[in-house]
Amino acid sequence: MSWKRNILKTDQRDAVVKAMQPVLYDFIDLSLQLKQAHWCVKGAGFLPVHEQLDDIVESARKASDEIAERIVMLGVAPQGHIQTTATATRLEKYPDTFVNVDKTLTLIADRLDKTIQGLRTAIAAVGEPDPITEDLLIGISADLEKHLWFVQAHEGEAR
Repeated sequence: MSWKRNILKTDQRDAVVKAMQPVLYDFIDLSLQLKQAHWCVKGAGFLPVHEQLDDIVESARKASDEIAERIVMLGVAPQGHIQTTATATRLEKYPDTFVNVDKTLTLIADRLDKTIQGLRTAIAAVGEPDPITEDLLIGISADLEKHLWFVQAHEGEAR
């Protein structure tokens, strides 16, 4: 089903959704991986990293909701099934073990960076056909880049 009054032409809408859907997969996966990291971080500096991860989870979940709702506004059903997300995400799988604080920070920084790269690719793709979506993605990217900065500021200092 598509909305009757969609300001984008069908080909524009399809291009925008095609750029956004992979970003949605990444954010769904990112929020789950961040919770895995939150549960399994160990070692000196545990508490601040444990709490910081929850802040990033909240941002990732909010971003995934905003992205999915924008796809809906464009008249397309967003795809967020865990089975589809598991095969479509561009993020590497998070370890299945406890991870020390230093390694946790590195793993999270890598995943934030990969998600930001995907966002920036989508931003470049949607700018011309849909500046509203571009603005949304820029805001989400700015928030995630701030989280990356905070995480990187702690890398190597957790001992």
